[in-house]
Amino acid sequence: MIDLAVVDLSRLQFALTALYHFLFVPLTLGLSFMLVIMESIYVMTRRPIWRTITRFWGVLFGINFVLGVATGITMEFQFGMNWSYYSHYVGDIFGAPLAIEGLMAFFLEATFVGLMFFGWDKLKPHAHLFVTFMVALGTNLSALWILIANGWMQNPVGSAFNPDTMRMEVTDFMAVLFNPVAQAKFVHTVSAGYVIASVFVLGVSAFYMLRGKHVGFAKRSMTVASAFGLAASLSAVVLGDQSGYALTDNQKMKLAALEAMWHTEPAPAGLTLVGIPSMKDRETHFGVHVPWVMGLIATRTIDKPVEGIFELVATAQDRIESGVIAYDALEKVKANPQDMAARGVFETHRRDLGYAMLLKRHVADPRQATPALIQQAAWETVPNVPLLFWSFRIMAGVGFAMIALFATAFVLCTLRKHDTRWFLRLAVLAMPLPWIAAEFGWILAEVGRQPWAVEGVLPTFLGASSLTAPQLWATIVGFTLLYGALAVVEVRLMLFAIKKGPFHEQETFGEPSPEAPAERAPAPAVA
Repeated sequence: MIDLAVVDLSRLQFALTALYHFLFVPLTLGLSFMLVIMESIYVMTRRPIWRTITRFWGVLFGINFVLGVATGITMEFQFGMNWSYYSHYVGDIFGAPLAIEGLMAFFLEATFVGLMFFGWDKLKPHAHLFVTFMVALGTNLSALWILIANGWMQNPVGSAFNPDTMRMEVTDFMAVLFNPVAQAKFVHTVSAGYVIASVFVLGVSAFYMLRGKHVGFAKRSMTVASAFGLAASLSAVVLGDQSGYALTDNQKMKLAALEAMWHTEPAPAGLTLVGIPSMKDRETHFGVHVPWVMGLIATRTIDKPVEGIFELVATAQDRIESGVIAYDALEKVKANPQDMAARGVFETHRRDLGYAMLLKRHVADPRQATPALIQQAAWETVPNVPLLFWSFRIMAGVGFAMIALFATAFVLCTLRKHDTRWFLRLAVLAMPLPWIAAEFGWILAEVGRQPWAVEGVLPTFLGASSLTAPQLWATIVGFTLLYGALAVVEVRLMLFAIKKGPFHEQETFGEPSPEAPAERAPAPAVA
């Protein structure tokens, strides 16, 4: 039988690594294009202050970039070490986007990132701007290919199980590439990264303003951050809604769970604002509902229902029973590849084979499962409803708060009221919020598809390697200590760079500050 403790520890290890990794990646995604905007202003105006602004935020980008790469490489290795059967079973499809990511994106950004940092005095301004753009392009292309791979796990299009090789194989790579779930995840994720970077720039600039230091630098950085952040926060919310709409077609259980919708309601379904979902009672206590809203969001209509958990469990039970038939036919094909009758039965029921595999959590041979066990396995397709319910609401609440924050920042910057002290304090305090939202978004996406490693194809517990609990505990402790230390180092380096300020180099070598004339002017303008 499968050692579920090993599976749970493998999941914990990967989750810790992913959560650490996702602390750094969104900031890298957003800062890269903010650097392009800032340097473009420098190239167009040739004002030294914008060169200083770009170089300062570039230093912070570089510190964060290194940590993102270090944690990302570890995650790549985990697929082969902790999830070897997963890699064997779906590697033909899953491995292709990751390989392209390494060849097209990672090497692109790795090649140009050195030129970006050390080429300021070697390259012409427009050439250096091109280098910065290529770094930003490579960074975002890297996210694209990774999210194509992840999107396929959520919606396994363009692939089919081959009974002769006993593996999933590509049937249409373009379908994998243009997977609607992957596209929605990409634009939503990068928008969230742009929000994080904007809040970071806004918060650090506000800190300088409150201290009365580097005022001209801070005003210009705030102006860029407010405009970029407003566009990004609006985009994140709108595209997040599109991601939710995509769940209607391929991940109905995740949608029902994050809304704690236990029963199918008459169309259009209402939205539960708050409540206390109970896995034990299988209902939501003290729910506050808003009529129609959920139906409009999930289906874009007023006449299509949103299926509830109970109804989806009944569907899962039917698919498990169909999957057992597929499993039986597959065993006959394995015993006799020339058995055309068995192949015909398998082809009829093949789409449900993964559901039969859910029974392997309890019995070695799914054909031996009792009706009660099949019903139990059907209920195991329900993820952690309370966790998803509150993760979604925290993420969405922070998203709307970011729109309000950046709208206020944009208005204040437009009116040249950068020094509004209550807003400056608010901007500093708001800095952790988008990171919190991003982490909860990751939890929502990954916990929401459980018990599947690949939706409807491969249960998570079947994908793990044959490791032992002590081995996994040793790596969990090791990774936690290592990444914890790296996180402390990064924060200290960031704080050190912020403390030094953007004009440290000029002060060290006795060069005049490009900001000095502007600060002596009675009414400085933001270019």
